[in-house]
Amino acid sequence: MTTSVFDFVCQTTAGKDKPLRDYDNKVLLIVNTASKCGFTPQFEGLEELYEKYKDEGLEILGFPCNQFASQDPGSNDEITEFCQLNYGVSFPMFGKIEVNGGDADPLYEHLKKEAPGALGTKAIKWNFTKFLVDSSGKVLKRYSSATKPAAIEKDIKKLLA
Repeated sequence: MTTSVFDFVCQTTAGKDKPLRDYDNKVLLIVNTASKCGFTPQFEGLEELYEKYKDEGLEILGFPCNQFASQDPGSNDEITEFCQLNYGVSFPMFGKIEVNGGDADPLYEHLKKEAPGALGTKAIKWNFTKFLVDSSGKVLKRYSSATKPAAIEKDIKKLLA
């Protein structure tokens, strides 16, 4: 059986299990985030996409990660508060995870396998790497940290059509 993104269970910021099956039939943009990164202002663009398309079936899932230059050292509560206060983030944020190495979250192992980066590399290079997932849970594309959320809009619109 082929694994779908919807087969995974992740931890909420409150430490509760959240089956990604709850997002079945939604288009997902999954992002590893950080509060103290040069790309942190992308929260604004992500929130704009979410506000524009959430009623059409888009979900953006944020996964804080402290693996890159310790740019998200806070607790889950501190990270959530930062995102809400500074960027008005209303899309789901999950508990802090690792995206590379032996303790990498199983969801991220799946994302990296299904959508390798440049030259087939699997490792996540930095914060704000984005994965686009269709409504059946298939990982379609990986976008680099430098890709602004607005640049992904046309791909999202195609999937929502």
